[in-house]
Amino acid sequence: MKLYLVQHAKAASKDADPQRPLTEEGRRDIQKVAAFIKPLNLSVDYLWHSGKKRAVQTSEFLAEVVKINETQIIHDGLGPNDDVTALKNELISARQDIIIVGHLPFLSKLASLLLTGCESSNTVAFKQAGIVCLDYSGDNQWQLDWLIIPELLV
Repeated sequence: MKLYLVQHAKAASKDADPQRPLTEEGRRDIQKVAAFIKPLNLSVDYLWHSGKKRAVQTSEFLAEVVKINETQIIHDGLGPNDDVTALKNELISARQDIIIVGHLPFLSKLASLLLTGCESSNTVAFKQAGIVCLDYSGDNQWQLDWLIIPELLV
């Protein structure tokens, strides 16, 4: 089972727009990442995102290059400060390949919980529009498979 954790791309400040849509830089970054992963022909069962505009827009770019077998939906419990434990249990019982587009500190806590068993260990340095791929090998064992961030792409 593969889990792809994506921090939304750069968004406008609350002062500029309370809805916080992606900035032009954010759009360029997620387009670079999407173009990079397109040749991988990734296929997932679900693409989950929070209901925040910046996560929805980021997921739309990914949905153009990733085959989604089931659906792309807003999923409850993916907000910046939501509890990660319930989602961990849901992921393990689902045993499906999933992309989650979300926010910090939620994604950082989730990755840390999955990789180390402690959500506060701050294991992965997330970057906006970056993708972290985790692999589940069973028996509650997760490994970092790969990570890509826009700064590495030209």
